[in-house]
Amino acid sequence: MAKIRTVVFGGSFDPIHIGHLSLAREVLEKALAAEVWFMVSPRNPLKKDVEPTDETLRYRMVELAIEGDCNMRASDFEFNLPRPSYTLNTLNNLVDAFPDRDFTLLVGADNWEKFDQWYKGDEIVERFGLIVYPRGNEEAPSLPNGVKWLDARLHDVSSTQIRTMVAAGEDISSLVPPSVVDFIKKERLYI
Repeated sequence: MAKIRTVVFGGSFDPIHIGHLSLAREVLEKALAAEVWFMVSPRNPLKKDVEPTDETLRYRMVELAIEGDCNMRASDFEFNLPRPSYTLNTLNNLVDAFPDRDFTLLVGADNWEKFDQWYKGDEIVERFGLIVYPRGNEEAPSLPNGVKWLDARLHDVSSTQIRTMVAAGEDISSLVPPSVVDFIKKERLYI
Protein backbone atom coordinates (compact mmCIF):
# COMPACT_ATOMS: atom_id res chain seq x y z
CA MET A 1 0.00 0.00 0.00
CA ALA A 2 1.34 3.46 -0.94
CA LYS A 3 2.34 5.71 1.90
CA ILE A 4 0.63 9.09 2.36
CA ARG A 5 2.94 11.83 1.12
CA THR A 6 3.16 14.34 3.96
CA VAL A 7 5.08 17.61 3.99
CA VAL A 8 6.33 18.83 7.35
CA PHE A 9 6.31 22.63 7.50
CA GLY A 10 8.11 23.52 10.70
CA GLY A 11 8.23 26.91 12.29
CA SER A 12 7.48 29.13 15.23
CA PHE A 13 4.26 30.41 13.62
CA ASP A 14 4.33 33.38 15.99
CA PRO A 15 1.77 34.05 14.54
CA ILE A 16 0.82 31.99 11.50
CA HIS A 17 -0.03 34.26 8.54
CA ILE A 18 -1.26 34.30 4.94
CA GLY A 19 2.23 33.60 3.62
CA HIS A 20 2.44 30.32 5.55
CA LEU A 21 -1.02 29.28 4.41
CA SER A 22 -0.32 30.19 0.78
CA LEU A 23 2.82 28.04 0.75
CA ALA A 24 0.93 25.06 2.15
CA ARG A 25 -1.75 25.49 -0.52
CA GLU A 26 0.93 25.67 -3.25
CA VAL A 27 2.41 22.37 -2.03
CA LEU A 28 -1.02 20.76 -2.18
CA GLU A 29 -2.03 22.30 -5.53
CA LYS A 30 1.23 21.18 -7.14
CA ALA A 31 0.58 17.65 -5.81
CA LEU A 32 3.84 17.56 -3.87
CA ALA A 33 1.96 16.07 -0.92
CA ALA A 34 -1.45 14.81 0.14
CA GLU A 35 -1.18 16.68 3.45
CA VAL A 36 0.83 19.52 4.97
CA TRP A 37 1.53 19.35 8.69
CA PHE A 38 2.34 22.65 10.41
CA MET A 39 4.92 21.49 12.96
CA VAL A 40 4.88 24.11 15.72
CA SER A 41 8.40 24.30 17.08
CA PRO A 42 8.75 24.83 20.82
CA ARG A 43 12.03 26.65 20.17
CA ASN A 44 14.23 27.07 17.11
CA PRO A 45 17.80 25.96 18.03
CA LEU A 46 19.18 28.59 15.60
CA LYS A 47 17.24 31.44 17.24
CA LYS A 48 18.66 31.31 20.75
CA ASP A 49 18.10 35.01 21.54
CA VAL A 50 14.40 35.10 20.58
CA GLU A 51 11.80 34.24 23.23
CA PRO A 52 8.72 32.88 21.41
CA THR A 53 5.11 33.17 22.56
CA ASP A 54 3.93 30.19 24.60
CA GLU A 55 3.89 27.12 22.35
CA THR A 56 0.31 26.13 23.19
CA LEU A 57 -0.93 29.58 22.10
CA ARG A 58 1.01 29.36 18.82
CA TYR A 59 -0.35 25.85 18.24
CA ARG A 60 -3.91 27.09 18.84
CA MET A 61 -3.44 29.89 16.28
CA VAL A 62 -2.37 27.29 13.69
CA GLU A 63 -5.42 25.17 14.52
CA LEU A 64 -7.69 28.18 14.05
CA ALA A 65 -6.00 29.22 10.79
CA ILE A 66 -6.47 25.85 9.10
CA GLU A 67 -9.83 24.90 10.57
CA GLY A 68 -11.97 23.14 7.97
CA ASP A 69 -9.06 22.25 5.66
CA CYS A 70 -8.76 18.47 5.75
CA ASN A 71 -5.38 18.50 3.92
CA MET A 72 -3.64 20.58 6.57
CA ARG A 73 -2.91 19.62 10.14
CA ALA A 74 -1.60 21.49 13.17
CA SER A 75 0.99 19.38 14.95
CA ASP A 76 2.33 19.67 18.48
CA PHE A 77 4.44 16.53 17.97
CA GLU A 78 7.69 18.29 18.93
CA PHE A 79 6.26 19.41 22.28
CA ASN A 80 6.87 15.92 23.67
CA LEU A 81 10.36 15.42 22.24
CA PRO A 82 13.64 16.22 24.01
CA ARG A 83 14.77 19.81 23.51
CA PRO A 84 16.26 21.36 21.55
CA SER A 85 14.07 19.74 18.92
CA TYR A 86 16.40 18.99 16.03
CA THR A 87 14.54 18.38 12.78
CA LEU A 88 16.19 15.03 12.06
CA ASN A 89 15.07 13.71 15.45
CA THR A 90 11.55 14.97 14.80
CA LEU A 91 11.42 13.28 11.38
CA ASN A 92 12.80 10.00 12.75
CA ASN A 93 10.19 10.02 15.52
CA LEU A 94 7.44 10.85 13.02
CA VAL A 95 8.41 7.83 10.91
CA ASP A 96 8.17 5.61 13.99
CA ALA A 97 4.82 7.08 15.06
CA PHE A 98 3.26 7.19 11.56
CA PRO A 99 4.68 4.30 9.49
CA ASP A 100 1.93 4.80 6.88
CA ARG A 101 3.41 8.16 5.83
CA ASP A 102 6.26 9.33 3.63
CA PHE A 103 7.59 12.61 5.12
CA THR A 104 9.34 15.47 3.31
CA LEU A 105 10.49 18.76 4.81
CA LEU A 106 9.50 22.24 3.57
CA VAL A 107 11.94 25.10 4.29
CA GLY A 108 12.56 28.62 3.09
CA ALA A 109 15.48 29.57 0.86
CA ASP A 110 16.97 31.45 3.83
CA ASN A 111 17.13 28.17 5.77
CA TRP A 112 18.45 26.31 2.72
CA GLU A 113 21.37 28.77 2.55
CA LYS A 114 22.41 27.76 6.07
CA PHE A 115 21.32 24.14 5.89
CA ASP A 116 24.93 23.13 6.53
CA GLN A 117 24.40 24.47 10.08
CA TRP A 118 21.44 22.16 10.67
CA TYR A 119 21.99 19.06 12.76
CA LYS A 120 22.78 16.32 10.20
CA GLY A 121 21.25 18.30 7.34
CA ASP A 122 22.77 15.95 4.74
CA GLU A 123 20.97 13.02 6.33
CA ILE A 124 17.66 14.92 6.26
CA VAL A 125 18.05 15.51 2.51
CA GLU A 126 19.13 11.94 1.84
CA ARG A 127 16.41 10.21 3.87
CA PHE A 128 13.46 12.58 3.60
CA GLY A 129 14.06 15.07 0.82
CA LEU A 130 13.47 18.76 0.94
CA ILE A 131 11.22 21.30 -0.73
CA VAL A 132 12.65 24.83 -0.74
CA TYR A 133 10.48 27.92 -1.22
CA PRO A 134 11.72 31.42 -2.13
CA ARG A 135 11.97 34.08 0.55
CA GLY A 136 12.60 36.95 -1.84
CA ASN A 137 12.92 37.37 -5.57
CA GLU A 138 15.71 34.82 -5.91
CA GLU A 139 15.84 32.49 -8.87
CA ALA A 140 15.74 28.75 -8.36
CA PRO A 141 19.29 27.81 -7.37
CA SER A 142 21.12 24.73 -8.52
CA LEU A 143 19.97 22.06 -6.09
CA PRO A 144 21.30 18.61 -5.25
CA ASN A 145 19.34 15.38 -5.65
CA GLY A 146 16.55 15.13 -3.13
CA VAL A 147 15.90 18.90 -3.04
CA LYS A 148 13.08 20.50 -5.05
CA TRP A 149 12.37 24.18 -5.64
CA LEU A 150 8.79 25.31 -5.02
CA ASP A 151 8.00 28.06 -7.48
CA ALA A 152 5.53 29.82 -5.21
CA ARG A 153 3.82 33.18 -5.11
CA LEU A 154 5.22 35.17 -2.21
CA HIS A 155 3.42 37.37 0.27
CA ASP A 156 5.42 40.26 1.65
CA VAL A 157 4.68 39.49 5.28
CA SER A 158 6.51 38.14 8.31
CA SER A 159 5.51 37.14 11.80
CA THR A 160 7.94 39.75 13.18
CA GLN A 161 6.17 42.45 11.15
CA ILE A 162 2.77 41.30 12.46
CA ARG A 163 3.93 41.34 16.09
CA THR A 164 5.29 44.87 15.58
CA MET A 165 2.04 46.01 13.99
CA VAL A 166 -0.05 44.59 16.85
CA ALA A 167 2.18 46.32 19.41
CA ALA A 168 1.66 49.60 17.51
CA GLY A 169 -2.12 49.12 17.41
CA GLU A 170 -2.17 48.66 13.62
CA ASP A 171 -4.67 46.54 11.67
CA ILE A 172 -3.42 43.04 10.75
CA SER A 173 -6.67 41.70 9.30
CA SER A 174 -5.26 41.44 5.78
CA LEU A 175 -2.27 39.40 7.00
CA VAL A 176 -3.80 36.68 9.19
CA PRO A 177 -7.12 34.79 9.12
CA PRO A 178 -9.99 36.45 11.05
CA SER A 179 -10.02 33.66 13.64
CA VAL A 180 -6.35 34.36 14.41
CA VAL A 181 -6.97 38.13 14.64
CA ASP A 182 -9.73 37.42 17.18
CA PHE A 183 -7.50 35.04 19.14
CA ILE A 184 -4.63 37.55 19.29
CA LYS A 185 -7.04 40.20 20.62
CA LYS A 186 -8.68 37.83 23.11
CA GLU A 187 -5.34 36.57 24.48
CA ARG A 188 -3.79 40.07 24.35
CA LEU A 189 -0.78 38.78 22.45
CA TYR A 190 2.08 40.98 21.20
CA ILE A 191 1.01 44.12 23.10
